[in-house]
Amino acid sequence: MWWYGPGMNGWGYGLMTVSMVLFWALIILGMVALIRYLGRAGQVATVRPTPQQLLNERFARGEIDEDEYRRRLDVMAAGTSPRAEP
Repeated sequence: MWWYGPGMNGWGYGLMTVSMVLFWALIILGMVALIRYLGRAGQVATVRPTPQQLLNERFARGEIDEDEYRRRLDVMAAGTSPRAEP
């Protein structure tokens, strides 16, 4: 029964304890990482339209006329803010 010595000594028990803690920590961290990855996979990044795209949509829907469309487009191209009209 004791062919290879008297069994495990203090270092054996310590190594076994540390390896078991590391094993379960890796299992738990792997599960958390997998859940977070799968949770993000369902999310779709929303792309916000540019100001010019919004202006094009408003013109296409008929909310603004051609004169206002051109004026606002010129303001955006110039890079200035429109002045408030009295």
